[in-house]
Amino acid sequence: MLIEFTVKNYRSIKEEQVFSMVKANGDELKDKNTFLPMAPSAVPLLSSAVIYGANASGKSNLIRALMDMEYIVRNSASKSQEGDSIAVTPFLFDDISPDQPTEFEVVFISEGVRYQYGFSTTEKQVLEEWLIAYPKGRPQRWFSRVFNSESTEYEYKFSDYLLGQKSVWQNATRANALFLSTAVQLNSEQLKPIFSWFKEKLRPTNIGGWGPTFTASLCENNADKTKVLNFLRAADFDIHDIEIETEKFDPGSLPDELPSLIKENIIKEMKGKEVIDIKTIHKTQSGRLVPLDISDESDGTQKFFSFAGPWIDSLKNGYILIIDELHDSLHPKMVKYLVELFHCNKTNPNNAQLIFTTHETSILNQDVFRRDQIWFCEKNKSQETTLYPLTDFSPRKDRENIELGYLAGRYGALPFINTFELHGC
Repeated sequence: MLIEFTVKNYRSIKEEQVFSMVKANGDELKDKNTFLPMAPSAVPLLSSAVIYGANASGKSNLIRALMDMEYIVRNSASKSQEGDSIAVTPFLFDDISPDQPTEFEVVFISEGVRYQYGFSTTEKQVLEEWLIAYPKGRPQRWFSRVFNSESTEYEYKFSDYLLGQKSVWQNATRANALFLSTAVQLNSEQLKPIFSWFKEKLRPTNIGGWGPTFTASLCENNADKTKVLNFLRAADFDIHDIEIETEKFDPGSLPDELPSLIKENIIKEMKGKEVIDIKTIHKTQSGRLVPLDISDESDGTQKFFSFAGPWIDSLKNGYILIIDELHDSLHPKMVKYLVELFHCNKTNPNNAQLIFTTHETSILNQDVFRRDQIWFCEKNKSQETTLYPLTDFSPRKDRENIELGYLAGRYGALPFINTFELHGC
Protein backbone atom coordinates (compact mmCIF):
# COMPACT_ATOMS: atom_id res chain seq x y z
CA MET A 1 0.00 0.00 0.00
CA LEU A 2 1.26 3.44 -0.89
CA ILE A 3 1.23 6.02 1.90
CA GLU A 4 3.29 8.91 0.51
CA PHE A 5 5.57 9.77 -2.41
CA THR A 6 8.05 12.66 -2.47
CA VAL A 7 10.06 13.90 -5.45
CA LYS A 8 12.45 16.83 -5.90
CA ASN A 9 14.41 18.22 -8.85
CA TYR A 10 12.89 15.97 -11.49
CA ARG A 11 11.94 17.30 -14.93
CA SER A 12 9.37 20.10 -14.36
CA ILE A 13 9.40 19.44 -10.59
CA LYS A 14 12.00 21.71 -8.99
CA GLU A 15 11.03 22.06 -5.33
CA GLU A 16 10.02 19.10 -3.19
CA GLN A 17 6.49 17.90 -3.96
CA VAL A 18 4.64 15.49 -1.68
CA PHE A 19 1.75 13.28 -2.79
CA SER A 20 -0.16 11.57 0.02
CA MET A 21 -2.70 8.75 0.19
CA VAL A 22 -3.37 9.36 3.89
CA LYS A 23 -7.01 9.96 4.80
CA ALA A 24 -7.67 13.51 5.98
CA ASN A 25 -10.39 14.62 8.39
CA GLY A 26 -13.97 14.03 7.35
CA ASP A 27 -16.23 10.99 7.27
CA GLU A 28 -17.74 11.35 3.79
CA LEU A 29 -17.53 8.05 1.86
CA LYS A 30 -15.38 6.72 4.69
CA ASP A 31 -16.64 3.15 4.45
CA LYS A 32 -16.22 2.96 0.66
CA ASN A 33 -13.16 5.06 -0.19
CA THR A 34 -10.85 4.50 2.77
CA PHE A 35 -9.37 1.55 4.64
CA LEU A 36 -7.15 0.84 7.64
CA PRO A 37 -4.06 -1.24 6.75
CA MET A 38 -3.04 -4.19 8.89
CA ALA A 39 0.25 -2.79 10.20
CA PRO A 40 1.50 -1.45 13.56
CA SER A 41 0.55 2.21 14.14
CA ALA A 42 -1.13 2.35 10.73
CA VAL A 43 -3.29 5.31 9.72
CA PRO A 44 -6.33 5.15 7.40
CA LEU A 45 -5.47 5.35 3.70
CA LEU A 46 -7.35 6.25 0.52
CA SER A 47 -8.37 3.65 -2.04
CA SER A 48 -7.87 6.05 -4.94
CA ALA A 49 -6.71 9.53 -5.89
CA VAL A 50 -7.15 11.66 -9.01
CA ILE A 51 -4.87 14.42 -10.30
CA TYR A 52 -6.11 17.29 -12.49
CA GLY A 53 -4.20 19.98 -14.32
CA ALA A 54 -3.65 21.70 -17.63
CA ASN A 55 -1.70 20.07 -20.44
CA ALA A 56 2.05 20.28 -19.74
CA SER A 57 1.41 21.15 -16.07
CA GLY A 58 3.52 18.24 -14.84
CA LYS A 59 0.91 15.56 -14.10
CA SER A 60 2.69 13.05 -16.31
CA ASN A 61 6.03 13.92 -14.70
CA LEU A 62 4.69 12.87 -11.31
CA ILE A 63 3.67 9.50 -12.79
CA ARG A 64 6.97 9.26 -14.62
CA ALA A 65 8.90 9.99 -11.42
CA LEU A 66 7.32 6.94 -9.76
CA MET A 67 8.04 4.88 -12.87
CA ASP A 68 11.69 5.96 -12.90
CA MET A 69 12.11 5.27 -9.20
CA GLU A 70 10.62 1.81 -9.71
CA TYR A 71 12.91 1.17 -12.70
CA ILE A 72 16.05 2.22 -10.83
CA VAL A 73 15.19 0.02 -7.82
CA ARG A 74 14.43 -2.98 -10.00
CA ASN A 75 17.31 -2.71 -12.47
CA SER A 76 20.25 -0.68 -11.12
CA ALA A 77 22.03 -3.74 -9.76
CA SER A 78 20.99 -6.35 -12.31
CA LYS A 79 20.84 -4.64 -15.71
CA SER A 80 23.24 -1.70 -15.57
CA GLN A 81 27.01 -1.93 -15.81
CA GLU A 82 29.85 0.15 -14.40
CA GLY A 83 29.71 3.61 -16.01
CA ASP A 84 26.11 3.33 -17.28
CA SER A 85 24.00 6.43 -16.73
CA ILE A 86 21.06 6.53 -14.30
CA ALA A 87 17.66 7.36 -15.80
CA VAL A 88 16.95 10.74 -14.19
CA THR A 89 16.52 14.23 -15.65
CA PRO A 90 16.74 17.22 -13.27
CA PHE A 91 14.90 20.53 -13.55
CA LEU A 92 16.63 22.35 -16.42
CA PHE A 93 15.12 25.86 -16.37
CA ASP A 94 17.46 27.57 -13.95
CA ASP A 95 21.23 27.78 -13.46
CA ILE A 96 21.53 25.64 -10.33
CA SER A 97 19.18 22.65 -10.51
CA PRO A 98 20.81 20.87 -13.50
CA ASP A 99 23.89 20.25 -11.33
CA GLN A 100 21.90 19.11 -8.28
CA PRO A 101 20.70 15.54 -7.58
CA THR A 102 17.19 14.26 -8.12
CA GLU A 103 15.56 12.92 -4.96
CA PHE A 104 12.89 10.24 -4.52
CA GLU A 105 11.30 8.93 -1.33
CA VAL A 106 8.34 6.63 -0.81
CA VAL A 107 6.52 5.53 2.34
CA PHE A 108 4.62 2.27 1.95
CA ILE A 109 3.44 -0.91 3.64
CA SER A 110 4.75 -4.28 2.54
CA GLU A 111 3.91 -7.57 4.24
CA GLY A 112 2.43 -5.76 7.25
CA VAL A 113 5.40 -3.45 7.88
CA ARG A 114 5.69 0.26 7.11
CA TYR A 115 8.89 1.38 5.35
CA GLN A 116 10.37 4.74 4.39
CA TYR A 117 12.89 4.38 1.57
CA GLY A 118 14.57 6.93 -0.64
CA PHE A 119 17.66 8.01 -2.51
CA SER A 120 19.16 11.02 -4.25
CA THR A 121 21.05 10.57 -7.47
CA THR A 122 22.58 12.32 -10.43
CA GLU A 123 22.82 10.78 -13.87
CA LYS A 124 26.29 9.51 -12.94
CA GLN A 125 25.99 8.20 -9.40
CA VAL A 126 23.86 7.69 -6.31
CA LEU A 127 24.73 10.31 -3.68
CA GLU A 128 22.51 9.23 -0.78
CA GLU A 129 20.32 6.27 0.12
CA TRP A 130 18.35 5.46 3.26
CA LEU A 131 15.86 2.98 4.70
CA ILE A 132 13.75 3.32 7.85
CA ALA A 133 11.49 0.46 8.96
CA TYR A 134 8.61 0.45 11.45
CA PRO A 135 8.13 -3.26 12.27
CA LYS A 136 6.71 -2.44 15.72
CA GLY A 137 5.40 1.02 14.93
CA ARG A 138 8.59 2.82 15.98
CA PRO A 139 11.30 3.92 13.52
CA GLN A 140 14.40 1.77 13.00
CA ARG A 141 16.99 3.21 10.61
CA TRP A 142 18.32 0.06 8.99
CA PHE A 143 20.95 1.72 6.81
CA SER A 144 22.12 4.97 5.29
CA ARG A 145 24.64 5.69 2.58
CA VAL A 146 26.20 9.08 1.83
CA PHE A 147 28.85 9.99 -0.76
CA ASN A 148 31.68 12.06 0.71
CA SER A 149 32.83 14.38 -2.06
CA GLU A 150 36.11 15.17 -0.27
CA SER A 151 37.23 11.56 0.20
CA THR A 152 35.32 10.44 -2.92
CA GLU A 153 34.09 7.46 -0.93
CA TYR A 154 30.76 6.30 0.47
CA GLU A 155 30.07 6.44 4.17
CA TYR A 156 27.71 3.66 5.31
CA LYS A 157 25.87 3.35 8.60
CA PHE A 158 24.18 0.08 9.51
CA SER A 159 22.04 -0.66 12.54
CA ASP A 160 21.94 -3.94 14.40
CA TYR A 161 18.37 -4.37 13.12
CA LEU A 162 19.70 -5.12 9.64
CA LEU A 163 20.98 -8.68 9.47
CA GLY A 164 23.20 -10.40 6.93
CA GLN A 165 26.48 -9.87 5.08
CA LYS A 166 26.39 -6.08 5.10
CA SER A 167 30.08 -5.57 4.30
CA VAL A 168 29.80 -7.94 1.31
CA TRP A 169 26.77 -6.07 -0.02
CA GLN A 170 28.48 -2.72 0.57
CA ASN A 171 31.60 -3.72 -1.35
CA ALA A 172 29.51 -5.08 -4.22
CA THR A 173 27.44 -1.89 -4.62
CA ARG A 174 28.56 0.21 -7.60
CA ALA A 175 28.33 4.02 -7.62
CA ASN A 176 25.50 3.85 -10.17
CA ALA A 177 23.55 1.13 -8.31
CA LEU A 178 21.43 1.06 -5.19
CA PHE A 179 22.54 -0.76 -2.06
CA LEU A 180 19.00 -2.10 -1.63
CA SER A 181 18.96 -3.64 -5.10
CA THR A 182 22.46 -5.07 -4.73
CA ALA A 183 21.77 -6.62 -1.32
CA VAL A 184 18.58 -8.29 -2.58
CA GLN A 185 20.43 -9.61 -5.62
CA LEU A 186 22.92 -11.12 -3.16
CA ASN A 187 20.11 -12.83 -1.23
CA SER A 188 19.20 -10.46 1.59
CA GLU A 189 15.95 -12.02 2.83
CA GLN A 190 15.24 -9.12 5.17
CA LEU A 191 15.27 -6.52 2.39
CA LYS A 192 13.21 -8.55 -0.09
CA PRO A 193 9.81 -7.16 1.04
CA ILE A 194 10.99 -3.64 0.14
CA PHE A 195 12.32 -4.69 -3.26
CA SER A 196 9.28 -6.90 -3.92
CA TRP A 197 6.93 -3.98 -3.28
CA PHE A 198 8.51 -2.11 -6.19
CA LYS A 199 8.71 -5.21 -8.38
CA GLU A 200 5.30 -6.75 -7.71
CA LYS A 201 2.90 -4.33 -5.99
CA LEU A 202 3.61 -1.07 -7.82
CA ARG A 203 2.03 -1.08 -11.30
CA PRO A 204 2.60 2.26 -13.05
CA THR A 205 1.99 2.93 -16.74
CA ASN A 206 2.08 5.94 -19.03
CA ILE A 207 -0.61 7.18 -21.43
CA GLY A 208 0.06 4.25 -23.77
CA GLY A 209 -1.17 1.82 -21.13
CA TRP A 210 -0.32 -1.86 -21.08
CA GLY A 211 -1.65 -2.95 -24.46
CA PRO A 212 -3.92 -6.00 -24.85
CA THR A 213 -1.30 -8.72 -24.27
CA PHE A 214 -1.79 -9.19 -20.52
CA THR A 215 -5.58 -9.39 -20.79
CA ALA A 216 -5.18 -11.85 -23.67
CA SER A 217 -2.90 -14.04 -21.53
CA LEU A 218 -5.64 -14.26 -18.87
CA CYS A 219 -8.10 -15.40 -21.52
CA GLU A 220 -6.06 -18.56 -22.13
CA ASN A 221 -7.49 -19.84 -18.84
CA ASN A 222 -11.26 -20.45 -18.93
CA ALA A 223 -11.92 -19.22 -15.40
CA ASP A 224 -9.97 -16.01 -15.97
CA LYS A 225 -11.55 -15.52 -19.40
CA THR A 226 -14.97 -15.64 -17.74
CA LYS A 227 -13.84 -12.86 -15.39
CA VAL A 228 -12.66 -10.76 -18.34
CA LEU A 229 -15.95 -11.28 -20.20
CA ASN A 230 -17.97 -10.39 -17.09
CA PHE A 231 -15.82 -7.29 -16.63
CA LEU A 232 -16.52 -6.18 -20.21
CA ARG A 233 -20.23 -7.02 -20.11
CA ALA A 234 -20.71 -5.14 -16.83
CA ALA A 235 -19.52 -2.05 -18.69
CA ASP A 236 -22.04 -2.74 -21.50
CA PHE A 237 -19.59 -4.03 -24.11
CA ASP A 238 -21.48 -6.44 -26.36
CA ILE A 239 -18.78 -9.11 -26.60
CA HIS A 240 -20.02 -12.70 -26.52
CA ASP A 241 -16.65 -14.45 -26.40
CA ILE A 242 -12.90 -13.99 -26.91
CA GLU A 243 -10.63 -16.22 -28.97
CA ILE A 244 -6.85 -16.22 -28.52
CA GLU A 245 -4.45 -17.83 -30.96
CA THR A 246 -0.66 -17.84 -30.73
CA GLU A 247 1.82 -18.66 -33.44
CA LYS A 248 5.52 -18.23 -34.06
CA PHE A 249 6.51 -14.90 -35.54
CA ASP A 250 6.84 -15.12 -39.33
CA PRO A 251 9.23 -12.53 -40.85
CA GLY A 252 7.41 -13.03 -44.16
CA SER A 253 4.28 -11.47 -42.66
CA LEU A 254 5.91 -8.03 -42.57
CA PRO A 255 4.78 -5.65 -45.36
CA ASP A 256 7.11 -5.42 -48.36
CA GLU A 257 7.00 -1.61 -48.26
CA LEU A 258 8.43 -1.51 -44.71
CA PRO A 259 11.93 0.08 -44.72
CA SER A 260 14.65 -2.55 -44.53
CA LEU A 261 16.28 -1.12 -41.39
CA ILE A 262 12.97 -1.14 -39.49
CA LYS A 263 12.22 -4.63 -40.80
CA GLU A 264 15.61 -5.88 -39.59
CA ASN A 265 15.03 -4.43 -36.12
CA ILE A 266 11.58 -6.02 -35.87
CA ILE A 267 12.92 -9.41 -36.99
CA LYS A 268 15.74 -9.18 -34.44
CA GLU A 269 13.33 -8.18 -31.65
CA MET A 270 10.71 -10.84 -32.48
CA LYS A 271 13.04 -13.75 -33.27
CA GLY A 272 11.79 -16.87 -31.49
CA LYS A 273 8.79 -15.07 -30.00
CA GLU A 274 5.11 -15.78 -30.43
CA VAL A 275 2.51 -13.47 -31.93
CA ILE A 276 -0.86 -13.26 -30.21
CA ASP A 277 -3.98 -13.00 -32.37
CA ILE A 278 -6.96 -11.64 -30.41
CA LYS A 279 -10.50 -11.88 -31.73
CA THR A 280 -13.67 -10.62 -30.10
CA ILE A 281 -16.78 -12.69 -30.88
CA HIS A 282 -20.09 -10.87 -31.35
CA LYS A 283 -23.49 -12.55 -31.51
CA THR A 284 -26.17 -11.35 -33.90
CA GLN A 285 -29.91 -11.41 -33.08
CA SER A 286 -30.24 -14.55 -35.18
CA GLY A 287 -27.54 -16.26 -33.10
CA ARG A 288 -24.78 -16.08 -35.71
CA LEU A 289 -21.27 -15.55 -34.29
CA VAL A 290 -19.18 -12.79 -35.90
CA PRO A 291 -15.44 -12.63 -35.11
CA LEU A 292 -13.61 -9.30 -35.21
CA ASP A 293 -9.90 -8.72 -34.91
CA ILE A 294 -9.20 -6.62 -31.81
CA SER A 295 -7.66 -3.97 -34.07
CA ASP A 296 -11.03 -3.57 -35.81
CA GLU A 297 -12.73 -2.61 -32.56
CA SER A 298 -13.12 1.04 -31.53
CA ASP A 299 -10.27 2.77 -29.68
CA GLY A 300 -12.40 2.79 -26.53
CA THR A 301 -13.10 -0.95 -26.74
CA GLN A 302 -9.42 -1.71 -27.34
CA LYS A 303 -8.37 0.40 -24.37
CA PHE A 304 -11.02 -1.06 -22.09
CA PHE A 305 -10.00 -4.58 -23.12
CA SER A 306 -6.38 -3.68 -22.30
CA PHE A 307 -7.45 -2.41 -18.87
CA ALA A 308 -9.53 -5.51 -18.04
CA GLY A 309 -6.59 -7.78 -17.20
CA PRO A 310 -4.60 -5.34 -15.04
CA TRP A 311 -7.80 -4.23 -13.28
CA ILE A 312 -8.89 -7.77 -12.42
CA ASP A 313 -5.35 -8.76 -11.41
CA SER A 314 -4.82 -5.66 -9.25
CA LEU A 315 -8.15 -5.89 -7.45
CA LYS A 316 -7.50 -9.56 -6.73
CA ASN A 317 -3.95 -9.09 -5.41
CA GLY A 318 -4.04 -5.64 -3.80
CA TYR A 319 -1.74 -3.91 -6.29
CA ILE A 320 -1.26 -0.16 -6.78
CA LEU A 321 -2.33 0.93 -10.26
CA ILE A 322 -0.89 4.24 -11.44
CA ILE A 323 -2.22 5.47 -14.78
CA ASP A 324 -1.63 8.59 -16.85
CA GLU A 325 -4.75 10.00 -18.56
CA LEU A 326 -7.24 7.31 -17.69
CA HIS A 327 -9.99 9.10 -19.63
CA ASP A 328 -8.24 8.76 -23.01
CA SER A 329 -10.72 7.16 -25.49
CA LEU A 330 -13.15 6.29 -22.68
CA HIS A 331 -16.66 7.58 -21.99
CA PRO A 332 -17.05 9.36 -18.59
CA LYS A 333 -19.30 6.54 -17.37
CA MET A 334 -16.58 4.03 -18.18
CA VAL A 335 -14.10 6.06 -16.14
CA LYS A 336 -16.53 6.16 -13.23
CA TYR A 337 -17.10 2.39 -13.51
CA LEU A 338 -13.36 1.68 -13.41
CA VAL A 339 -12.75 3.98 -10.44
CA GLU A 340 -15.64 2.72 -8.34
CA LEU A 341 -14.40 -0.86 -8.54
CA PHE A 342 -11.69 0.33 -6.13
CA HIS A 343 -14.36 1.83 -3.84
CA CYS A 344 -16.22 -1.40 -3.13
CA ASN A 345 -15.21 -3.98 -0.52
CA LYS A 346 -16.69 -6.75 -2.64
CA THR A 347 -14.68 -5.94 -5.79
CA ASN A 348 -11.61 -4.68 -3.87
CA PRO A 349 -11.23 -7.09 -0.92
CA ASN A 350 -7.43 -6.68 -0.63
CA ASN A 351 -7.23 -2.87 -0.56
CA ALA A 352 -5.78 -2.23 -3.99
CA GLN A 353 -5.19 1.44 -4.77
CA LEU A 354 -5.73 3.50 -7.93
CA ILE A 355 -3.89 6.74 -8.75
CA PHE A 356 -4.55 8.43 -12.06
CA THR A 357 -4.46 11.69 -13.98
CA THR A 358 -7.37 12.85 -16.10
CA HIS A 359 -9.15 15.80 -17.72
CA GLU A 360 -12.55 14.18 -17.16
CA THR A 361 -14.31 16.51 -14.70
CA SER A 362 -17.83 15.07 -14.61
CA ILE A 363 -16.81 12.46 -12.03
CA LEU A 364 -16.04 15.27 -9.56
CA ASN A 365 -19.74 15.70 -8.76
CA GLN A 366 -21.04 12.15 -8.87
CA ASP A 367 -20.38 11.24 -5.26
CA VAL A 368 -17.28 9.36 -6.42
CA PHE A 369 -14.47 11.04 -4.44
CA ARG A 370 -13.81 12.42 -1.01
CA ARG A 371 -12.30 15.89 -0.97
CA ASP A 372 -8.88 14.52 0.07
CA GLN A 373 -8.76 12.25 -2.99
CA ILE A 374 -8.61 15.16 -5.44
CA TRP A 375 -5.26 16.75 -6.36
CA PHE A 376 -4.10 19.45 -8.78
CA CYS A 377 -0.93 20.16 -10.75
CA GLU A 378 0.00 23.67 -11.86
CA LYS A 379 3.05 25.15 -13.56
CA ASN A 380 4.20 28.72 -12.76
CA LYS A 381 5.98 31.27 -14.95
CA SER A 382 9.34 29.71 -14.09
CA GLN A 383 8.02 26.42 -15.54
CA GLU A 384 8.02 24.75 -12.10
CA THR A 385 5.32 22.21 -11.24
CA THR A 386 3.42 22.52 -7.97
CA LEU A 387 1.25 19.70 -6.62
CA TYR A 388 -1.49 20.43 -4.09
CA PRO A 389 -4.71 18.82 -2.77
CA LEU A 390 -8.26 20.16 -2.97
CA THR A 391 -8.34 20.19 0.84
CA ASP A 392 -6.01 23.24 0.76
CA PHE A 393 -9.11 25.23 -0.25
CA SER A 394 -11.39 23.83 2.48
CA PRO A 395 -14.36 23.24 0.14
CA ARG A 396 -17.68 22.93 1.91
CA LYS A 397 -18.93 19.37 2.15
CA ASP A 398 -22.06 18.70 0.05
CA ARG A 399 -22.48 22.44 -0.64
CA GLU A 400 -19.81 23.18 -3.21
CA ASN A 401 -19.89 22.15 -6.84
CA ILE A 402 -16.30 20.92 -7.24
CA GLU A 403 -16.51 20.53 -11.03
CA LEU A 404 -17.82 24.06 -11.62
CA GLY A 405 -15.37 25.45 -9.11
CA TYR A 406 -12.45 23.82 -10.89
CA LEU A 407 -13.58 24.88 -14.37
CA ALA A 408 -14.13 28.43 -13.07
CA GLY A 409 -10.52 28.57 -11.90
CA ARG A 410 -11.25 28.53 -8.15
CA TYR A 411 -8.55 25.92 -7.52
CA GLY A 412 -6.12 26.87 -10.29
CA ALA A 413 -4.55 24.14 -12.44
CA LEU A 414 -6.30 25.38 -15.61
CA PRO A 415 -4.77 26.38 -18.96
CA PHE A 416 -4.60 30.10 -19.78
CA ILE A 417 -5.95 30.49 -23.31
CA ASN A 418 -5.29 33.76 -25.11
CA THR A 419 -7.12 35.07 -28.16
CA PHE A 420 -5.73 33.67 -31.40
CA GLU A 421 -6.73 35.35 -34.63
CA LEU A 422 -6.48 33.78 -38.06
CA HIS A 423 -6.36 35.93 -41.19
CA GLY A 424 -9.88 36.27 -42.58
CA CYS A 425 -11.67 35.05 -39.40
